[in-house]
Amino acid sequence: MRERTVLVVGSGAREHALARRLAEEGAHIVCAPGNPGTARLGENAPVAVGDVRGIVDLAREKKPDFVLVGPELPLTLGVADALREAGVAAFGPSQAAARLEGSKAFMKRICKDAGVPTAAFEMFDDADRAESYVRAAKRPLVVKADGLAAGKGVTVASSTGEAVEAVDLAMRKKIFGGAGEVVVVEELLAGREASFHVVCARSGIFPLFAAQDHKRIFDGDRGPNTGGMGAYAPAPLVTPDIEKKILERIVHPALDAMDRNGTPFTGVLFAGVMIDEGEPTLLEFNARFGDAETSVLAPLTRGLFELLHAAATGASLEGRASRESGAVVSVVMAAAGYPSPPKTGDVIEGLDDAAKVDGAHVLHAGTKCLENGSIVTSGGRVLNVVGTGESFEDARTRAYAAAAKIHFEGMQLRRDIGARR
Repeated sequence: MRERTVLVVGSGAREHALARRLAEEGAHIVCAPGNPGTARLGENAPVAVGDVRGIVDLAREKKPDFVLVGPELPLTLGVADALREAGVAAFGPSQAAARLEGSKAFMKRICKDAGVPTAAFEMFDDADRAESYVRAAKRPLVVKADGLAAGKGVTVASSTGEAVEAVDLAMRKKIFGGAGEVVVVEELLAGREASFHVVCARSGIFPLFAAQDHKRIFDGDRGPNTGGMGAYAPAPLVTPDIEKKILERIVHPALDAMDRNGTPFTGVLFAGVMIDEGEPTLLEFNARFGDAETSVLAPLTRGLFELLHAAATGASLEGRASRESGAVVSVVMAAAGYPSPPKTGDVIEGLDDAAKVDGAHVLHAGTKCLENGSIVTSGGRVLNVVGTGESFEDARTRAYAAAAKIHFEGMQLRRDIGARR
């Protein structure tokens, strides 16, 4: 019988988490370009995530059952379209549908058409007009770069000064490049945030558990925003009643609006929602798995291969997967300086000892392997240390026990991941 093969595009903790689960389900893993963690699961191929032609050529060579596209960049470059045109099954939205993440302005237009509850907003392509607006508002606002900014293009401004600075950095200083040529300025929503992922196919949807991310760098949700410092799932905040509201008021209307727009969405739809007094409001959509969230969702999804393969090939999702019991907590270990430009090249010690902690495992994010076999830091978020258990207390204990085995110079981690539920 032919071995099942999945080509996973990406090099972060998200891709390591997905590859790990798929390998547990019997799939041979090829990762492009992968990281030192994915290399232990199968094979890495030196193809960059933005090299659309290289990814298609690799898929033709490896002949996978499907290609799983992890990051947003290749999706917005049209890699899923190119793969399908080459006759390769791909899990991920088309380039047109990926604009749901690639452009905040496009997302807002879809939400307006769909009647999806979201924050009131204004869009600006002129820095002076944007600055005048936030100065006149004199209230907390959220300033978002329109395009992709590696998870760092959002500023929750508690003061007029912060909002003005966010406009200046995005539109005048262009710290996000072309992503900040247009900004969306939103009203600040009250409540608590949750992440809700739904696997989408033409035949239907499969909702995963809700998760909660911790975006601020320091304990107690203090300091600047990051790409995520840890997560836990299932999120008790999202009750069955709230999940039903998210599906009925946000997910289904958005998918219907994408169909009407001529950009039907297949892949995983990631809705960031704010929940206030039991009522969900959309913060934003992403067109791929969340990086921090995937580390806690993958262990809780039984039948991931069958689910994603069905979505990629246009088969029914019915009966393909189920949601596991238990709890998962993931703690991010970040490099010195993060979320500003981080210090890199520091040797990471204790990875093997951490992997021996019962109920824990380590996912690689910003790491690389030197010729002498040493693993060193190569990015801001370096590792995700994951604990699983029957309860959150068990999962947190295991995650932090494993994290305590690891050391690299200047490492940062929050000590309160999953403590508040």
